[in-house]
Amino acid sequence: MNQSGGFTRRGWLLFAAMALIWGVPYLFISIAVETYSPPAVVAGRTLIAALLLLPFAIRSGALKAAWKLWPWVLAFGLVEMAGPFLLLGHAEQTLPSGLTGLLVATVPLVAAVIALLGGDRGVLRPARIIGLFVGIVGVGIVVAGPSLFGHGQLDLLAIGEVLLVAVLYAIAPFIVARKLSSVPSLGTITLSLLAIGLLYLPIALVVPSAPPTLESTAALVILGVLCTAVAFLAFFALIREVGPVRAPLFTYVNPVVAIVLGALILAEPLTPGLLIGFPLIILGCWFAGTGGRLRPVAAEAVPTDTSAIAECADPEAEPSAPTQRADAE
Repeated sequence: MNQSGGFTRRGWLLFAAMALIWGVPYLFISIAVETYSPPAVVAGRTLIAALLLLPFAIRSGALKAAWKLWPWVLAFGLVEMAGPFLLLGHAEQTLPSGLTGLLVATVPLVAAVIALLGGDRGVLRPARIIGLFVGIVGVGIVVAGPSLFGHGQLDLLAIGEVLLVAVLYAIAPFIVARKLSSVPSLGTITLSLLAIGLLYLPIALVVPSAPPTLESTAALVILGVLCTAVAFLAFFALIREVGPVRAPLFTYVNPVVAIVLGALILAEPLTPGLLIGFPLIILGCWFAGTGGRLRPVAAEAVPTDTSAIAECADPEAEPSAPTQRADAE
């Protein structure tokens, strides 16, 4: 790991890769749910990723270590993958992909509130309180924007689903930090993916889907291979290269990627509410999650392996209170 305080060239390359890889899932989810049901997307994505990671987990012994604590690994998978992946798929049947990616980026706001409820008085620092306020205002502008600026109205149920995803992404790392800190990251992720994939497979087989198209199928495969399996491996490498504190900072770039791709590829509108609320949410999340610092004080650091699991939540996301998560799955 680089201890000099700056990013190495390899660190920047991995950082850029993760900023892109976990910024594109929202685009591919939106395409996949055009023909596949949300349960089918969850089952396909998780099983593809699990099968790709399984050889690495077995060879390293990580899977065996994770199996010893399988109830907590399953709990982590339910909170980090089963719920969020399904909710995102359902929400993106009506919400623009860029807006979904932006709302998921509110994880640090939720994490800061959870930390405060858990007794973390550091959240009360002025910069973090201001960040919470600014971020919440930004969310309000994004949600109310279509009505305020005469662009119709957003699906409030879908918005609620995405915000619930942010809550789940903020909770999951607490399970890791308190119950799975001794389990290798790769083992936790692989076993979780496999369990959730097998759980959703029978549901996917009975829930009706439209006849699959080549475009939707390709999007599903990319979700599993690139946005899940490859993303986890790349993130582990980034953690080793730059450390657990700075690695999650790429999550502030993810919403930019999601919004740009949604506008360019899916012709999603860039509404005034989105343009005004977007910088407020990102700025608010930055200050709420980090207090405006690139490197939190030493007391806030955590062991690399614990952080790696906590941060490997999906596009989809996204750091939480125990790890100062900067985003999430």
